[in-house]
Amino acid sequence: MTELVFDCLDARAERYAAAPTMILKLRIAELSGESIHAMTLQCQIRIEAQRRRYSDGEADRLHDLFGETSRWGDTLKPLHFTSLALSVPAFTGSVEIDLAVPCTYDFEVTSAKYLNALDEGEIPLILLFSGSVFSRGTSGFAVERVPWNKEAQFRLPVSTWREMMDLHFPDSAWIRLRRETFDALQGYKSRQAMTSWEEVLESLLVVKGETS
Repeated sequence: MTELVFDCLDARAERYAAAPTMILKLRIAELSGESIHAMTLQCQIRIEAQRRRYSDGEADRLHDLFGETSRWGDTLKPLHFTSLALSVPAFTGSVEIDLAVPCTYDFEVTSAKYLNALDEGEIPLILLFSGSVFSRGTSGFAVERVPWNKEAQFRLPVSTWREMMDLHFPDSAWIRLRRETFDALQGYKSRQAMTSWEEVLESLLVVKGETS
């Protein structure tokens, strides 16, 4: 029987990806001495939101997700970040491999809304693994399931996430609108002879008294 240990060692922003992508460096160790022919893994990543402290400003921005801070004992729960498939090549002892994690800046997605609300510090992640292990023994190949309790924890710096987003959306953000709403804004922009969407929104905020 194989004995697997998973660790997440590091994270970096992928500078040359077409869309925001985080690279997590994983180390997989096999402790029983078996030679691993291959592995096919499913990795679910969760944000353990309850495992960090929040500033007053962060708490205000997280109100939409978790409500009043007085209720956070009940509402502050882990958030699903993403699920990914990963193929691991043959190794003996241990191997290090990169896990590419596509990320989104769509604030309709709960995880993106949460991450954007953070100013500094670290993001507690847990990586949960499942899948199949193909090992080569003296009597031939064997297939085992990755035990359900295999996991790795990692504290992702908020600065690394922001660096990744700034590579693609420097000093900016974007929101998703219904087509009908977009068409109405497009008409307003044209009638007012405005040159940018930022000018449109600033104009509407002034009308509502939300800015000076």
